[in-house]
Amino acid sequence: MQSAGSRVFLLDVDNTLLDNDRVQEDLSEHLLSECGAECRNRYWQIFEQLRTELGYADYLGALQRYRAAELREEGTNDPRLLRMSSFLVDYPFVERLYPGALQVIAQLSRWGRTVILSDGDVVFQPRKVQSSGLWSAVEGRVLIYIHKEHMLADVQRRYPADHYVLVDDKLRILAAAKGALGARLTTVFARQGHYALDPSNLATYPPADLTVEGIGELVDHPFRQRLLATGGA
Repeated sequence: MQSAGSRVFLLDVDNTLLDNDRVQEDLSEHLLSECGAECRNRYWQIFEQLRTELGYADYLGALQRYRAAELREEGTNDPRLLRMSSFLVDYPFVERLYPGALQVIAQLSRWGRTVILSDGDVVFQPRKVQSSGLWSAVEGRVLIYIHKEHMLADVQRRYPADHYVLVDDKLRILAAAKGALGARLTTVFARQGHYALDPSNLATYPPADLTVEGIGELVDHPFRQRLLATGGA
């Protein structure tokens, strides 16, 4: 646990440090080549249904539900589904880190403590963080919730600080966190991935304190100057 009077950088994973859109594209292509278009489309339909129910992406859970539905409706299971879990668990996530992601963590570590703050399931999301090298980069300071914007009190209890900096690709998350922490939080919008580029999201939520077009921009010295200007450094 960290003592007060310090600075903590809270870093999202999917489409902030790691190109999760590309991961989904690779999975979709793999499903198509291994199982065909019908299987691929059904998987993503189940995936979206499950995300609506749970509030986070559950890739392995979608496979489980697909398997259960197939057994219930058809009395059989496609053995090719069994290979999908291996594809996900063994996926080379380190190859999907955005350029400069690890350098950003190293740079921010000079100014404060870095913490991964992500949403996700209890199996696949930790695996992603470990396999990508992010877990080691933040020295094991990893928090994964179902709705992280509702868990800021727990975040502060675990990593107390005078000031926080939240880097995320979702303006919705940034706005919610800003509403909770106010001036004690500097929000940084990483304008990457489909959520960040969705015009409806850009129109719905207020802008962040800072916006970068790529996570690698945070390696630059001017970022610290902008933090100083917003009271975050």
